[in-house]
Amino acid sequence: MVFQSKAQSDKNASVTNLLLAEWTGPYGGVPAFDKVKIEDVKSAMLLGMDLNLKEIEAIANNSKSPNFKNTIEALEKAGEELDRAFTYYGILSSNMSTPEFRVIQTELAPLFSDFRSKITQNEKLFNRIKQVYQASLKKPLEADQQRVVELTYKEFEMNGAELDKIKKERYAAINKDLASLYTKFSNNVLHDEENYVTYLTQDQLGGLSDGFIKSAAKIATDKGRDGAYAITNTRSSIDAFLTYSTEREIRKQVWTNYYSRGDNNDDYDNKNIIAEILRLRRERVQLLGYKNYAEWRLQDRMAKTPEKAMALMEAVWPAAIARVAEEVKDMQAVADSDGDNITIEPWDYRFYAEKVRKLKYNLDSDEVKQYLQLDKLTEAMHYVAGRLFNYKFTRVPENSVPVFNEDVKVWEVTNIETGENVGLWYLDPYARKGKRSGAWATTYRSHTTFNGKKNVLASNNSNFVKPAPGDPLLVSWDDATTFFHEFGHALHFFSSNVKYPKLNGGVRDYTEFQSQLLERWLSTNEVIQNYLVHNKTGKPMPAELVAKIKNAATFNQGFSTTEYLGSAIMDMKFHLADPTNIDVDKFEKETLASLKMPKELPMRHRSPHFGHVFSGEGYATAYYGYMWADVLTSDASEAFANAPGGFYDKELAEKLVKYLFAPRNSIDPVEAYRLFMGRDAKIEALMRDRGFPIPTK
Repeated sequence: MVFQSKAQSDKNASVTNLLLAEWTGPYGGVPAFDKVKIEDVKSAMLLGMDLNLKEIEAIANNSKSPNFKNTIEALEKAGEELDRAFTYYGILSSNMSTPEFRVIQTELAPLFSDFRSKITQNEKLFNRIKQVYQASLKKPLEADQQRVVELTYKEFEMNGAELDKIKKERYAAINKDLASLYTKFSNNVLHDEENYVTYLTQDQLGGLSDGFIKSAAKIATDKGRDGAYAITNTRSSIDAFLTYSTEREIRKQVWTNYYSRGDNNDDYDNKNIIAEILRLRRERVQLLGYKNYAEWRLQDRMAKTPEKAMALMEAVWPAAIARVAEEVKDMQAVADSDGDNITIEPWDYRFYAEKVRKLKYNLDSDEVKQYLQLDKLTEAMHYVAGRLFNYKFTRVPENSVPVFNEDVKVWEVTNIETGENVGLWYLDPYARKGKRSGAWATTYRSHTTFNGKKNVLASNNSNFVKPAPGDPLLVSWDDATTFFHEFGHALHFFSSNVKYPKLNGGVRDYTEFQSQLLERWLSTNEVIQNYLVHNKTGKPMPAELVAKIKNAATFNQGFSTTEYLGSAIMDMKFHLADPTNIDVDKFEKETLASLKMPKELPMRHRSPHFGHVFSGEGYATAYYGYMWADVLTSDASEAFANAPGGFYDKELAEKLVKYLFAPRNSIDPVEAYRLFMGRDAKIEALMRDRGFPIPTK
């Protein structure tokens, strides 16, 4: 009889559980997305955490003196099985959630929190990390190793590793409560997105395009409402409807459904959840000696302090709301001249803005849309990646790589010069039931070299409304810009040239910069002339239409800047305020009133559905980061515009990859930008981009 240790038994079990098993197949091994079963999830996550904790204990109890290899590098190696399981878990959560999965998610959320606390509060482990860190201050390691040590030490320190026993217990308990609240918040929003669908009849389709109508009919049929037309409660659906529908009362209903997600005073209302999240976040950071959550969170961001982040937003805010007043005046004039006898309301903004666009710039968004086919935009992004990064994208044969939905397509990414495989790019473009709203990028496997070279598996995910069979998917200019934006994140993943996993992370108000910068290539002549072709004639976008688009570049900047900044400022204000007895609805209204928020538009994300901030902590007190990154973007864009080769200047492109993309988080972002530009970024370029007056000091 052969006896096995508990650890060996667990290892063997991990091989048989699909979610934990090593990836096999081509391209360095790929996730078996086609074989994932809900019933395997909980056992996989529990076993994965158990395996990882055993690895942690082995590191913490190593009898040898701590050094980089046996402590920091050992931590970098730990948790491979759990990482693989989390890849599947992320897909089930974001791309194909079901009621059954949400039950498991709710059960696991506090357990994940406990698991993380057992690591960050492991005294023996932290003492080893601290010894390596302190030794490195006296005798620095190689640059990338030094960065990993500093980031690891800071992460543990920021998460309560130096607290006493009683405070550690409370810190862990708070994290556990927050994990459950984040899951509840997210699931409440998803519930309202799935259940507040507006159905139209044949006589309520005024202003809508044939493509939109066909798609809405297909969605209604799929939902068991044959003969009706469905407007789903997602941004991609409501944006087009609010822009073109002539049915004002239905516009109001669609607008209300969307902006009331999580705010319907029912079992899925998020206001009390937000209040509790704010209280717990404040209590947790006060255990660490910080005044408020924002002060704690921003210490390792580019902004460093909430005051600096607020200063940037406050510099732009007056110009933004002043521009809104001008835009509303123009829209009201159009409404009056049309004899509509209305006062502009939030559900009118997109509709009348489109009329003003046509009047001022003779620019019809629907005309522009005819040249924005998703397939051609995909080709355009690949072209840009080839010119700037030397990447070639080649579709892999159907069924050669497992996917989690038939709509997902996969490309192999190779280096044009060497032919070397860089990784795989997965594209999941369409909205579906169970998929969270918005657009995002993610990695299934990141580039590292310290434990054998790993290629990159990355994905882009969107929520475009699927066209009727045989029709091309036509998108708006804004949606095309977002498509390029998210691809910028993917290129950031693919271009990684770091040795250790820790360095693939990022500083939140910096990592949006790379993706925002890539948006600028959508409007380059090479893309316009070769990929923005009419969906019926195949002819490229005419020069006069291109000129109109460029002339209207600053059009509606009041709306887009104000709706974004309203959310970003609200995020910061919530976390600076005393949350003791906070009334979330009242606080939101009073804060917006004090800011003189224009009544004609809402924040991009009202608090009850602000998932960036309240379904986790990634963007909490960090939503300002998009604007911080946009300062860098505008500044760097001017450098490309003025380069000898323009946006495809070879020398500048090489610096772009070398200093801004490839290092990831291996060097401080401030230093990285200085290496690229030779100086710090300036706000003036941002104001010029938006057509705002440059503030005087």
